[in-house]
Amino acid sequence: MNQKQLDRMQKEPGFIAALDQSGGSTPKALKAYGIPKTRYRNDDQMFDLVHDMRTRIMTSPSFTSDKILAAILFENTMDRKVEDQYTADYLWNVKGIIPILKVDKGLAEEKDGVQLMKPMPQLNDLLKRAAKRHIFGTKMRSVIHSANKAGIKAIVDQQFDIAKRIVAAGFVPIIEPEVDIHAADKAEAEKLLHAEIKSHLADLEDGDKVMFKVTIPTEAGLYTDIMKDAHVVRVVALSGGYTRKDACVKLAQNPGLIASFSRALTEGLTCRMNDMDFNYLLADAIDKIYQASIK
Repeated sequence: MNQKQLDRMQKEPGFIAALDQSGGSTPKALKAYGIPKTRYRNDDQMFDLVHDMRTRIMTSPSFTSDKILAAILFENTMDRKVEDQYTADYLWNVKGIIPILKVDKGLAEEKDGVQLMKPMPQLNDLLKRAAKRHIFGTKMRSVIHSANKAGIKAIVDQQFDIAKRIVAAGFVPIIEPEVDIHAADKAEAEKLLHAEIKSHLADLEDGDKVMFKVTIPTEAGLYTDIMKDAHVVRVVALSGGYTRKDACVKLAQNPGLIASFSRALTEGLTCRMNDMDFNYLLADAIDKIYQASIK
């Protein structure tokens, strides 16, 4: 673990840029960017295009460590280069931004009101590659659709079991048990999730460090006590389908909770923009998200 990166993540103001759209979500990201499916014929071409999009974001003069603490990368992005450096090295060496890797392989079918993560049989090999690529931490996502106690316990059990393996490999895992913003019983689901997280934190070893990525809670301040736990480096929030404006308003109601936005970060950016307009719009998005993160 890089101590300088850990200190930055724990103490400095800013937010995390989520640039980790995977194979399933990449077509949507490209479409929003102005690139329809007719522009590519296979996955290789698709990933080339999305890497170009991410490279444009990362190399923008608006994308700096002044307001961005870290960036979450997709595995394919980790193995590519930006300006002749592997992406993680470019982020840290040139931009001063901490590299984090998405490690989950997508969601299983819904059961008991939740979607667990699919099996990750190649996780150990992926973590070895991540170490060579100078990755600081990882991120893995599961989804809660309703306030089902058994389902939520299964989600948190799975997340912590894998997180312990990731900690043992020398990384800081981001545990992401997303609560669907459209869930009819969202507030109750979040209370059940909060209780499970508290219980599992108590079982961690001294010195174990984790992070959480959560849906912005219905009850403002719900995760404040989690932030104070000695094992917790940071609690960050996903935009979850909210517009940037709505996500920032809701985030600002939760002191200490910082953003880790994807769609809300890139909202409005398109491939047709000239660099001046692109950089201006990106700077505006970054500033709005940063301001909401430091309330």
